[in-house]
Amino acid sequence: MTEPMVLLPLLLVGAGVLLALGRLVAGPTAPDRVVAADTIAVITTAAIVLLAAAFDSALYLDVALVYGVLAFVGVVAIARAIEGGP
Repeated sequence: MTEPMVLLPLLLVGAGVLLALGRLVAGPTAPDRVVAADTIAVITTAAIVLLAAAFDSALYLDVALVYGVLAFVGVVAIARAIEGGP
């Protein structure tokens, strides 16, 4: 794969992570921070998929799938804890 086709999406992913980190740090409420953490997890999953395309390896897709599932479960657990549920 040519480098500009990989480099530009990775730069955009990096910009997205920086914006979400800004919300994570400055979020006025806990739900804002949870949404920012979820956004970072989704963007990280997309970055792993981009790396799979860049390295032409399906192994990274498995890692992205497991990472995405674990990130979702983690965000749901944090949301339940904030909500005050069991």
